[in-house]
Amino acid sequence: MNVVEYMHTLGQQARLASRKLASAGTDIKNRALLAIATDIRAHAELLKQENARDLKSGQEKGLDAALLDRLTLTDARIESMAEGLEQIAALADPVGEVSDMTYRPSGIQLGKMRVPLGVVGIIYESRPNVTADAAALCLKSGNATILRGGSEAIHSNQAIAACIKRGLNLVGLPETVIQVVETTDRDAVGALITMSQYVDVIVPRGGKGLIERISQDARVPVIKHLDGICHVYIDKGADLDMAETIAINAKCHRYGVCNAMETLLVAADEANAILPRLAVKYAEEGVELRGCERTLQILTDINKATAEDWDTEYLAPILSIKIVDDIDEAIAHINRHSSGHTESIITQDYQRSRQFLAEVDSSSVMVNASTRFADGFEYGLGAEIGISTDKIHARGPVGLEGLTSQKWIVLGSGQIRK
Repeated sequence: MNVVEYMHTLGQQARLASRKLASAGTDIKNRALLAIATDIRAHAELLKQENARDLKSGQEKGLDAALLDRLTLTDARIESMAEGLEQIAALADPVGEVSDMTYRPSGIQLGKMRVPLGVVGIIYESRPNVTADAAALCLKSGNATILRGGSEAIHSNQAIAACIKRGLNLVGLPETVIQVVETTDRDAVGALITMSQYVDVIVPRGGKGLIERISQDARVPVIKHLDGICHVYIDKGADLDMAETIAINAKCHRYGVCNAMETLLVAADEANAILPRLAVKYAEEGVELRGCERTLQILTDINKATAEDWDTEYLAPILSIKIVDDIDEAIAHINRHSSGHTESIITQDYQRSRQFLAEVDSSSVMVNASTRFADGFEYGLGAEIGISTDKIHARGPVGLEGLTSQKWIVLGSGQIRK
């Protein structure tokens, strides 16, 4: 059987399993999640042994230290996987939720019911814990899933897949509800993203190159974000102590994450007061600053920002700074250069905060808060499958509800159309 035939077999099995899972109650899904968590703990040593094979191979192939760290399964990370499964089991089940019930003049009662998407394909790199996290979210939301991890984690992912299978078997759910692709052949990705007859949505998690390829080649809808070019705007009259705290946190809390600030916008009225304060703090953190012409007049020893800087996700201790005349210029800059991920305004003016919320076109828009809050856990979703900057279906952090859709339901008592 070649790779394409193999992937189509997985697709057929997933489609059949999704129909069985759609009728499964919350109790059996939760019992499956808890059984998988128990099995992961019971096989922690085996997971570490298989992970060691991946780490050895990665070292031989010259993977860098950061990638090897993401690949590593420690006792703490294995326990975190198990706890994550338990946390998802504790979340409310969105499937079957009925809302917006209303009576029509005809006498019918009309509403919406939340239902699974069907089959979710997930393509990811490096982190083996994504295998457990993604499987759990799809299972709880009633979706069958096909998981294709990176070749660098093949042994780790298959060991976790074995735990998942045993957990599903224990509660009587078909193994094909969650299938982890067993081949490292790159053609498997090409097949998965074009199997529209079997797969309802693709979720890519990885580097920009992977996501761009999938976005361009997929024949299946994709939930994704390419970049996290996030902005903080310090408004005229802002509380400067608050502005300093948020601007430091948004940039320096973690650099290599999609919700870190990459560009700081400052109202001209506040620039002389706040920028020198921030420059001292950023210097202490080792952050390289790149400024517009007006910024360079205040911070004379920093680098000049280029046109490319405004469109760059650094994922590093580098920050672009631009002075703007007012909120209108700030919003125009954001809507031109943002990736649509997360933006924040620091302000004490109610009208301008409302204007920012209404006019900034991003998946998360904040007032007086760090962009680092744009996260499924921080939003109370329990966990997330990823973050979407698209506008259709799911936007922002995608949790259980984002992995479902709605259908109309009609309750009648014999009504006919006249």
